[in-house]
Amino acid sequence: MTRSTVEVLATGPLSTVQDLGRPGLSGIGVGTSGAADRGSLRLANRLCGNDESAAAVEVTLGGLTVRAHGDLVIAVTGAPCPVTIDGRGEAPNAPLRVPGGAEVRLGTPERGLRSYLAVRGGIVVDPVLGSRSTDVLAGLGPEQLGPGRILPVGPAPHGHPHVDIAPVAPPAIDEVTLDIVPGPRHDWFTPEALDTLVSRPYEVTADSNRVGMRLAGPELPRRDTAELPSEGMVTGALQVPPNGLPTLFLADHPSTGGYPVIAVVRATHVDQAAQSRPGQRIRFRLGGKR
Repeated sequence: MTRSTVEVLATGPLSTVQDLGRPGLSGIGVGTSGAADRGSLRLANRLCGNDESAAAVEVTLGGLTVRAHGDLVIAVTGAPCPVTIDGRGEAPNAPLRVPGGAEVRLGTPERGLRSYLAVRGGIVVDPVLGSRSTDVLAGLGPEQLGPGRILPVGPAPHGHPHVDIAPVAPPAIDEVTLDIVPGPRHDWFTPEALDTLVSRPYEVTADSNRVGMRLAGPELPRRDTAELPSEGMVTGALQVPPNGLPTLFLADHPSTGGYPVIAVVRATHVDQAAQSRPGQRIRFRLGGKR
């Protein structure tokens, strides 16, 4: 039986293969990586009947075009973008049938940043250290997608998804509020710094990617200016370099860092952070459990 494949025709600004990453390897200097918006990846896989950890394509700001070689079932989640199959408009957040030879196009989303294209059976490129994710910082996993790339599709799972469309709240357009807890080095900052962090908005700068989001806004002054030895970092950490402006670490963050972490974004809010575009405002709110 011939295996179905997906042929990449165009990728937009950035398209990569992502699953749920490589957890548990930070001891050897390997970050988790994986989908920046893990909830959207999980939903796309559920809509296709896949295991939630199956690999899919993460698309930044749309622009992906692929051709199906073999009949496929797909789902598109995350940043809501126009979806067409051979020019016919289709709905996001729903299982879609794609006949062999048809072209699937993802347009630019009106809001949000990252969309996810899952295929029933999953994308089965060769895994590296147990994951099919592309880590853009470490250079692990498959290369970033480009025109002409052929992505093999795995065997269809048993059973079929029993849903027509999933009700999903779209990402915010203007301001995003993220819950935080004080970080391991919050005492290295002045008492006013944490108050400033939660009372003033920050703006996502264009110097942001899957590694982290650099934020513009009020500076967070340090009380302790000593040299900090490198220590472990986690997704959602708000690390503050000498300029006093925080960087919010995302999926491909380094496993260690040498600047103090004033706070950590609640794990359930990291997905919202990953959908924030340059120019969008972010507010931080103390509270919640990590």
